[in-house]
Amino acid sequence: MKTDSGQSLFSDFDLHLYGEGLHDHLYDLFGAQLREVNGQAGTNFAVWAPYADKVSVVGDFNDWDPQKHPLRKLEYCGIWESFIPGIGAGTLYKFLVTDQAGNQVMKTDPFGFAAEVPPQSASIVTDLGQFAWSDQAWLDRRRDTDVLTRPLAAYEVHLGSWRHCKETENGWLNYRDLAHQLVEYCLETGFTHLELLPVSEHPYTGSWGYQTTGYYAVTSRHGTPDDFMYFVDYCHRHNLGVIIDWVPAHFPRDAHGLARFDGTCLYEHEDPRQGAHPDWGTLIFNYGRNQVRNFLIANARFWFDKYHVDGLRVDAVASMLYLDYSREDGQWIPNKYGGRENLEAIEFLKQFNERVHADFPGVLTIAEESTAWSGVTRPTDHDGLGFNLKWNMGWMNDTLRYMRNEPMHRKYHHDEITFSLMYAWSENFVLPFSHDEVVHGKGSMIDQMPGDKWQKFATLRLLYTYMWTHPGKKLLFMGSEFGQWLEWNWEQELQWDLLEQDAHRGVQRLVTALNGLFETEPAMYELDCDSAGFQWINCHDHRNSVLSYLRKGTSADDTVVVICNGTPAVQADYRIGVPEAGRYQELLNSDWKRFGGSDVKTGNPLETSSVESDGFAHSLTLQVPPLGAVILKRIRSEG
Repeated sequence: MKTDSGQSLFSDFDLHLYGEGLHDHLYDLFGAQLREVNGQAGTNFAVWAPYADKVSVVGDFNDWDPQKHPLRKLEYCGIWESFIPGIGAGTLYKFLVTDQAGNQVMKTDPFGFAAEVPPQSASIVTDLGQFAWSDQAWLDRRRDTDVLTRPLAAYEVHLGSWRHCKETENGWLNYRDLAHQLVEYCLETGFTHLELLPVSEHPYTGSWGYQTTGYYAVTSRHGTPDDFMYFVDYCHRHNLGVIIDWVPAHFPRDAHGLARFDGTCLYEHEDPRQGAHPDWGTLIFNYGRNQVRNFLIANARFWFDKYHVDGLRVDAVASMLYLDYSREDGQWIPNKYGGRENLEAIEFLKQFNERVHADFPGVLTIAEESTAWSGVTRPTDHDGLGFNLKWNMGWMNDTLRYMRNEPMHRKYHHDEITFSLMYAWSENFVLPFSHDEVVHGKGSMIDQMPGDKWQKFATLRLLYTYMWTHPGKKLLFMGSEFGQWLEWNWEQELQWDLLEQDAHRGVQRLVTALNGLFETEPAMYELDCDSAGFQWINCHDHRNSVLSYLRKGTSADDTVVVICNGTPAVQADYRIGVPEAGRYQELLNSDWKRFGGSDVKTGNPLETSSVESDGFAHSLTLQVPPLGAVILKRIRSEG
């Protein structure tokens, strides 16, 4: 199969796999591929547009003239392709697509590796093979790591508003500067992973990246593909994982993007009851079309392959699973069995997880799934979707609802704070306080806490200690770790000046200390996803709004005791049962003075008595600090 200027990049086997939706390396064939043909260096352009009448490549190399470089259509597959000599890296280009009615539209390359800084939208010919990676040791460790038994505390970041650069018009820092500053900060505060809001190219900055047009292009707002490779490589060399948000649920209607790409609904459904999202004004992928499913699965692999990322957090999974998501009766089309499940999307998610985990062992796939769909993190061969982890939205909503209550009313809502342990091991969970909880009028995390300033800070420290000692991996959005007062605004950097105040530094120190316990206390993470890692001491003391429980590791010597007090009253002489006699010491007290607390002491060390309590033969009596949480551990005798 020939183009006008040489051998096609597509073998017959490539075309077969693509037609079946099973080609894992589409990004090595489509788009703008630098190559040499008959001794001439240039670029091979290829795009899928089966219903187009004509396709040309236009750019700064031909004065954007559609007559100069028409592409040739490969028979029976809908792919248009041509090799153009003399075109190298850095060249701007688009595809000029003429539909069957003669209408013309300029389209960004769906497989473009880079694009102009928005609002400009041309693709850029790019060589992704020039960066010298130095993270092999990290990748080797990752391959052999069971993430479910390892610490995971993710710091969620929007790169455009974490910090600003005074020297740039929009305040955007380059990926390389962000790498150095974020790594230093995460090493200081103890986070194990960065989780980035979408870094794929998007036209509207205010979408935070969730309305993607360039699925294969890292956003140029912060630099080049090599700059982002440096970012990931630098994180890995400092033992920091990188998770990115991925958005296969929907895409925007921008004329230069995927919408009506060849004059037809190629990537989306024709019927708006299937192809239009009622909440976001976006379009929904047609997961039943092999080439569309292949486009997305290859894209997932692309981020692991070319950019070495450690995980994909898949956005809006619930909107993919249900045909009637955000729709009233008559606004959706049932599946072939008459049900509301999106069978094509389910199959897509299963294939995505199977193929990613087969080729990239040790990486993470994380579902933002807000319903009670069964088996999100169950293996696909056991009728699950195959994700590693799922955001625990129920825990997040119940916990925040409980904490927003005035302390005197919490005793009437005790079941909200205990209910999550009824289903904590039904999936492998992440506990998320994400960007979604500090926008759209909700206020910042600390501003959502009730009471005066002292109570707000104490309650926030209580909340984080409860979160870090609750089964599940952790995620916290930037600014929340030091109690930013303002609701997040994507146009403004965080309120870093607040760290000049003791109360805000105290919250940051607490989060740092909680992350630090991952270094010394396996009970804090080892059995996060196993019911053997948790045991209630007393979950029924609603009158005092006190919870007490054990977190356990694989060794009995690792067990820690946790007591949480949801009221501003000191619980004096409070008795709890413990599994072993002996002396117990504080590992952490959220009321310590260095965290900004009132420094109420539990008594340290504490000695058990042979008084039965909470079903245990031994018990401790201690002072539980106001709006505070305490983590205790039995002192083992030396030798």
